[in-house]
Amino acid sequence: MPENPSEIEAAARDQLSLVLIPEVAPDAIDADADMVAAYGLTSLNKVLFLTEVCEETGVDLAHFTEHDLADMRTLRDVTAALTRHHAPTGV
Repeated sequence: MPENPSEIEAAARDQLSLVLIPEVAPDAIDADADMVAAYGLTSLNKVLFLTEVCEETGVDLAHFTEHDLADMRTLRDVTAALTRHHAPTGV
């Protein structure tokens, strides 16, 4: 399970890469690009992406409101939100 912000970002990049069609390499994703406009992320794929990245990072998706989810427009937004709600191991 990721321990720090850079590991959380790497997990988010990996999971986003998997749901993009066509697939984009994790390191080629622009963290500041709008995921819908730049990569064609659909609402269904956004849900799949967020569900998987929350599971991988140990963050409960229930921490986020519908408004929070709507505000996650870029990979940087997602990483920041996950980092805020991530509990370090042992806590």
